[in-house]
Amino acid sequence: MPVLAASSSPSDRTYSVAVGVILVFAALEILAIAIHFGAEYHAERATLQSLKGPAASASAKPGTTPLPAQPEVPSSAALSASDRLLKEANVLRERGDTANALARLQDASQRDPKNPQVLAEMAAIYESIQLYDRSNETWRKIQDLGPSAGPLYELADMKLRVGAAATPAPGVPMDTAGKPLDAEGLPEGSVFGVTNIETEQIPDPEAETNLRLKIEIKKRQGVAIDHSKLRIMVLFYDSVDNDKVVATDADVNYEWMNPKHDWAESNPETLIVTYLRSKTHAITSEAALSAAAASVTPGKNSSKSKKRDEPAASTDSLSGDSGQRRYLGYVIRILYDDKLQTVRAEPARLINDAPNPSVSP
Repeated sequence: MPVLAASSSPSDRTYSVAVGVILVFAALEILAIAIHFGAEYHAERATLQSLKGPAASASAKPGTTPLPAQPEVPSSAALSASDRLLKEANVLRERGDTANALARLQDASQRDPKNPQVLAEMAAIYESIQLYDRSNETWRKIQDLGPSAGPLYELADMKLRVGAAATPAPGVPMDTAGKPLDAEGLPEGSVFGVTNIETEQIPDPEAETNLRLKIEIKKRQGVAIDHSKLRIMVLFYDSVDNDKVVATDADVNYEWMNPKHDWAESNPETLIVTYLRSKTHAITSEAALSAAAASVTPGKNSSKSKKRDEPAASTDSLSGDSGQRRYLGYVIRILYDDKLQTVRAEPARLINDAPNPSVSP
């Protein structure tokens, strides 16, 4: 039986090859299109996610807007802690433990960086251990606080003008603020100074404390002055329960020994200041709270006083210091043309420890 062999013609092979080539090109084109659109899809998705990010964070807290930064205000707890550290530092300083006193003050300053009492104590300790750069830097912080720092602002201003590094060696006479006295007995660069202070206890059976200060105030020789630019402040302070320092509520009287007191006929001139705490005053709350500040205007003959039997308001509601009061000391400040001339204090620690006057002179 004859066998038949199947065979394909050349035209059939050519057709198959052409179809295969077309299919391959079609597949490649589809793959290219898929890659192209896939890349665009991923790009659009990334863009949408980046846009949704802020919107999502904004929607997390609807209706809120960022608040501007507020200055840090020490909390009452921080303030009380700084006051406690200041008292501890004062005790340590009086014992001669300067290192631990300074550590307490640095801690207090971190808690309450705008406390002028803390800064003044730090500056004084830096001065005592001859770290004058740090002392001046600390006085400058008080100066930056402005008049709100009270008398310490004036003290800082004087310290920076004189320069702590210029503090003389021990044995050189100085006023209480550490300003050296020249041959006339006046602080260097000052127009006025205090050349002598006499303290006299006056016998008085009706008084718990009756004392008199005689303050000799001298003008620099050959310098013309304007009386209206001179201001003399004498401030008395008491201790409450032998602990807290407060402005006195005792009766205070100011009077010039010379009625003219213009430094033309006599130099120095003497200001007499009396402090009177009667026995009845000592046990009653019926006394006016005052800073006991004498703002003396030269050329006036009148004296400034409070009478022993003068009625007054209760101190309990004004000061909050209802404990046992005792006379502690005084601070004398002389200013001329709004510039601090000299400071005298007894005891000297009152320059830093005494509170700001509650009544402006």
